[in-house]
Amino acid sequence: MEFAVVPMQLGGQAPLISLAVGVAAIVFLLVVLDLPPFVALVISGFAVGTVSPAIPFANVPADYASAFGEGMADIGIPILMAAVIGKAMIESGAADRIVRGFNALFGEGKTELSLFGSSFVIAIPVFFDNVFYLLAPLARAARSRTGKNYTLYIVAVGAAGAVTHGFVPPTPGPLLAATELDANLGTTILIGLLTGLPTATVAGLGYGYWINRRIDIPLRDAMGTTVDEIEEKVQTPTSALPGLFESSLPILLAVLLVGANTAVETFVGENTPAASVTSYIGDPNFALTVAALAAAFTFYRVTDFSDESFSDELTDALQSGGNIAAITAAGGAFGAMLAEAGAGEYIAGGLENIGLGLLVTAWVIAAGVRVVQGSATVAIVTTAGIMAPFTGELTVNAAYLVMVIGAGATFCSWYNDSGFWIVKEIGGLTQAETLKTWTVATILIGVGGLISTLVFATILPFA
Repeated sequence: MEFAVVPMQLGGQAPLISLAVGVAAIVFLLVVLDLPPFVALVISGFAVGTVSPAIPFANVPADYASAFGEGMADIGIPILMAAVIGKAMIESGAADRIVRGFNALFGEGKTELSLFGSSFVIAIPVFFDNVFYLLAPLARAARSRTGKNYTLYIVAVGAAGAVTHGFVPPTPGPLLAATELDANLGTTILIGLLTGLPTATVAGLGYGYWINRRIDIPLRDAMGTTVDEIEEKVQTPTSALPGLFESSLPILLAVLLVGANTAVETFVGENTPAASVTSYIGDPNFALTVAALAAAFTFYRVTDFSDESFSDELTDALQSGGNIAAITAAGGAFGAMLAEAGAGEYIAGGLENIGLGLLVTAWVIAAGVRVVQGSATVAIVTTAGIMAPFTGELTVNAAYLVMVIGAGATFCSWYNDSGFWIVKEIGGLTQAETLKTWTVATILIGVGGLISTLVFATILPFA
């Protein structure tokens, strides 16, 4: 005979209690005890499962480990390869060469515009985390060159990428929502750009300039690269650095490979011969591996390391990347335990009939689910499923419903979101700095995206 051990029967409020326990645990362990993030996230995930009747008591550790493994399967190789890309581009001088190219194009002191524009465009076909992997070395090199504005650079890159990731198909989240809500893809892309650009400008540049005057984030050792190594490259003459094309090649390869797959699957079809090829070469695991090889080749070419020393340099980067991958997967698993405990569904159900207009209601549901369990994709899928039956009641184009769902699903990234840990660890930020920059920027994206959508829906309903 089998016995189910449930330590606490918490009744209908169980999801809320699980959420409260999870939040209290993570804040206590990270803020009060200052434990390493990986340890704090694992313990907090166990705590959520332990008090949740929705999760069999005996399965709690295994369920958390399974969620951790799924997260690691998604981001393990890309983060490890991103660590190689970051170290190789910094220490070869490639990152600084690109920054010098930006400065020649936009003028000294306007690097943030280049980083902002690059992130906004690249994140349309490429996942946000991959965009941040590729552009973070440029932000670090720019901080070393200018001696300031690192806060601005991080916010500009993060906010711009997060907006197009949440608003503009064919990025998977808004593409899923557009399909579920039967919104025209071309119209959704157009409205995504219309509503997304002012939102990103306010959150990325507007807030970036404001917070940059109040917080001076120093450059720290991160991704296997020390500050001294970065600053040494800044003093190198341009003639001694790799060429601009060679320096940019890792980024170009990653974007082209992933973008090709996105374009083929969207406009040609997923079950086509072309898609079978692009699905292979455009998978982030493969694309970032190719990009890492290109960056490593340049690093090897411009240095005088022996083969053994060069291997040791890459190993250092991989060790740093392994720690980041573990923390990121643990953060995602913490959010997954909250979702399994039913916290997201509970919040969504409670907000479903709150009596607001359809667009605002969809935003509130998406934002509620996002804050509770961390995953923007889950928030989008959950909200789109709830709102789909009501699309016939809209007096504006259904694409606007996609926008408010994307805005709500981007709202307030914190400890239960793997993106929070990506920004913190790869950017070399403290928890407090990440909350003041990235978390606040995502709050502004959520609120600004709602306002922008309501304005454009009024002016250009496209009904």
